[in-house]
Amino acid sequence: MQISSRFSIGVHILALLAIRPQDHHTSEWLAGSVGTNPVVIRRVLGLLKKAGLANVRAGSGGATLARELDEITLLDVYRAVDVVEAGNLFHMHEQPNPNCPVGANIEQVLRLLMLKAQSALEGVLAAVTLRELVDVLAMEIRTKGAANG
Repeated sequence: MQISSRFSIGVHILALLAIRPQDHHTSEWLAGSVGTNPVVIRRVLGLLKKAGLANVRAGSGGATLARELDEITLLDVYRAVDVVEAGNLFHMHEQPNPNCPVGANIEQVLRLLMLKAQSALEGVLAAVTLRELVDVLAMEIRTKGAANG
């Protein structure tokens, strides 16, 4: 099972808005960096806007951050882009055989473990702000730029 790519796209978009604030952030421009279709960018931007993480101008286009980098966590992005419903990161297989001792009991045993795993993931994402991510990203960009220059 994989988490939807909307999460990494959302983080990518917000990082671009932070790293390149002077640019005109249209869905076409953002799509060029993300490597996807502008329609996908518009969908994800709509979710980020709804969550109060990005401002989006209709018509002429363009997006900006709606909050300071220190006020946005990766968990905010994760939740904004509807990666999973609360408590449902892991999907249980449907209709195990109730006549089988394992089939009759596996969901009950696994559910608590799965909830703990999701809680741990969300705790890690909550501990990382977009400021931290952008600072590391900017350092990577400078390092690679110096190596390529």
